[in-house]
Amino acid sequence: MKVTGLTGGMGSGKSTVARLLAELGATIIDADKVGHEVFKPGTEAWQEVVAAFGKQILTTKGEIDRKKLGEIVFGNPELLSQLNKIMHPKMNEVVKTKFKEYRRQGVEVVVLEAPLLIEAGWASLVDEVWVTVAPQSAVLKRLTEKGLSGKEALARIHSQLSSEERIKHADVVIYNDGDLDKLKTRVRELWQRLRAEGTGKAQT
Repeated sequence: MKVTGLTGGMGSGKSTVARLLAELGATIIDADKVGHEVFKPGTEAWQEVVAAFGKQILTTKGEIDRKKLGEIVFGNPELLSQLNKIMHPKMNEVVKTKFKEYRRQGVEVVVLEAPLLIEAGWASLVDEVWVTVAPQSAVLKRLTEKGLSGKEALARIHSQLSSEERIKHADVVIYNDGDLDKLKTRVRELWQRLRAEGTGKAQT
C-alpha cells in the first residue's frame, strides 16, 4: 500500500487536490474529520480540551465549537501548542488504526490529508509528502470568502508554518495559482505514478 501525506497552508488548495484524488480513486483520510472523531463529547480529548480552555468553547449540545476554539488559539502560539499536544497523539492513534484496516482490505493508495502533517511529526507515517502552495493574495481571498475577516485570515496564516518551511519537507510540490485545469493535469500525472507504485508496477 502506498501512503502519501498531503499538506499545505489554509487556502492553498489541498482540499481541492484531495477531492481530485478521491475522484480518481484514492482512499482519503481527512485529518480534520479524524479530529472531529477525537473531539466527540465525553471522549478523553474532549475532557482535556474543555478542562484546558473552559466551557465557553462548548455549544448548547455540549460539542466543542471549533470556531470559538479557533478564535482562542489562533494568534497565540502557546495556546495552539497546548491544544496540539492534546490532540495530535490521539489523532495519531486513529490514523494508524485506519492504515492498518486499509492494508487488511488490500487498498492500493491512501492519501492522508493533514494541514499539520509536518508540525505533528506525521511525515514518518507516510511514504512521501506532497505540499500545496499558493500565492498569499489568493489564500487571503479564499479565506475571506469563507467568512473570515482580513485580520483573522492573516492571524491564521501567520500561525502556520511558512510555505518555504513546508517545501523543505516535500517530496512533491503542487503550485496552485487558481488555474483548475492546470491543477487537474498535475494531479492526474501524480496519480498515475502513485497507482503504479501502489500496485507494484512502477517503472524502474
